[in-house]
Amino acid sequence: MRENLSMENLDVTDLEILNHLQENSNLTTKELAALVNLSSTPVYERVKKLEKEGYIKKYMALLDPDKLNRELIVFCNITLKQHTKEIGNQFVQDIVALKEVTECYNISGDYDFKLKVMVKDMKHYQEFVINSLGSVENIGSAHSTFVIGTIKHGYNVPI
Repeated sequence: MRENLSMENLDVTDLEILNHLQENSNLTTKELAALVNLSSTPVYERVKKLEKEGYIKKYMALLDPDKLNRELIVFCNITLKQHTKEIGNQFVQDIVALKEVTECYNISGDYDFKLKVMVKDMKHYQEFVINSLGSVENIGSAHSTFVIGTIKHGYNVPI
């Protein structure tokens, strides 16, 4: 049986390592060791343990959406026509398959889901709504909010 993992299982050094890796996952073990005042071997072992226990999910490159023609960010609130397990599961499966949808949250309140959509411009968003979102069954309504400017954006988990 897998033990219950939580922040209580981490010490100050583990948290420091996680914070540094959130800022720059390209740090070498030697660089990371210098930042946390340990030698390379224990830092390497700690990182491997954090990976194995699921604290570190994966390493990735953050891309510039403007350079990749994904300048328009839209938050789209979705309400389903009906609420059954099958319809909900099918909706999730369909949304996950849409490359323009970069995030999807099941939410409470007036809407059922909030999507983050990244496209080139308004014309491409219209095409996405008609051709892609329009092919997803059981959507009762979709309300779009267009991002004018980004004030704060990050991927770090507060520790």
